Amino acid sequence: MKHKFIYLFFCIGLLAGCGGNTQQGAGSKEYAVEAVENISSEMTATYPATIKGKQDIEIRPKVAGFITELCVDEGSFVRKGQTLFKIDRVQYEANVNAAKASVRVAEASVSTQKLTVDNKRELNKKEIISDYDLEMAENQLASYEANLAQAKANLASAEDNLSFTLVSSPSDGIVGTIPYRIGSLVSSSVAEPLTVVSDISKMYAYFAMTEKQLLEITKGGDIDKALAEMPDVKLQLADGSIYPYSGRIETISGVIDQTTGSVTLRAAFPNEGKVLRSGGTGNVLVPYLLENVMAVPQSATVEIQDKKFVYVVQDDNTVKNVEVTVFHINDGKNYLVTSGLNPGDRIVVEGVQALIDGQKITPITRAQQQANYEQALKDQNEGNLETAFK
Repeated sequence: MKHKFIYLFFCIGLLAGCGGNTQQGAGSKEYAVEAVENISSEMTATYPATIKGKQDIEIRPKVAGFITELCVDEGSFVRKGQTLFKIDRVQYEANVNAAKASVRVAEASVSTQKLTVDNKRELNKKEIISDYDLEMAENQLASYEANLAQAKANLASAEDNLSFTLVSSPSDGIVGTIPYRIGSLVSSSVAEPLTVVSDISKMYAYFAMTEKQLLEITKGGDIDKALAEMPDVKLQLADGSIYPYSGRIETISGVIDQTTGSVTLRAAFPNEGKVLRSGGTGNVLVPYLLENVMAVPQSATVEIQDKKFVYVVQDDNTVKNVEVTVFHINDGKNYLVTSGLNPGDRIVVEGVQALIDGQKITPITRAQQQANYEQALKDQNEGNLETAFK
């Protein structure tokens, strides 16, 4: 029983010694310290993006009828003006013929009435008929001419409707899905379009960033100037590969989403080889070149209410709690400090959670810290428990 008590006391002492050294030698007040210097750093931010074509045009029929021919297949590349669908023309050809006949009837009426008017004018000059009779004849001619104009308008409308039976592509692009087949009855009021033609000669990647991030890249100044000065961006595809062609951020939305607090940006990419497709997803990679910043280990910071602080070592080896501003992108190990520190400032890089403002420490280098740790491990392995982790 006595031996068990001695062994328990020995273990407690050993654990207490190890625990004290987890705070960089709390008993000796030794803390690893490093001086910060200005550096230049290039960071890359990743933003989820939705990829869309230059324009996605819904193809809808302007006239009603049965589809008689599909001239393209899904996924086909088409040119502007190329016929995509044919709608039954019989009814519209009949309407054109009827309209042409109405025009000929109206033209004959106008021609006949002109002869009548010319005759009445001669008779009126000879005072054989009154002015009233002449005006009536001229009014009748004007009525026939109006009928002719209406007949010609009806013919033009009928010819337009006939031309609309050939549904053509309004631009170059790729044909999407085709939900209707030969024999389907379609009209301008159908719920689904006949298809969608995507102009993918140029692709747009839409992504969002927070208002704070936007202010950082525009520096609160002229947006057009900021866009012109921004570097090229890259596109990471859904499989993780990097698209070989660079893009440019072209536009920034003028409205901030009140729900998410974000703003939408659009980057344009060339689509060589038609690799990109409208509706795809990926990530826009935006590079940032930062000048005159200081890299600080994340282990050197303390976060309080979304603010970050470091402990700066003063000339008398006391520490002062200082708030710093860090860039919104980091590499997972270090923060890039944009304000709050000066070149040459010495900061505590580890064990800061145990520090308090104004505390006096013994500064050591990281090399010294590592050497002390390795010596303690050696002492422990050799059984020198009095010196191990004291």
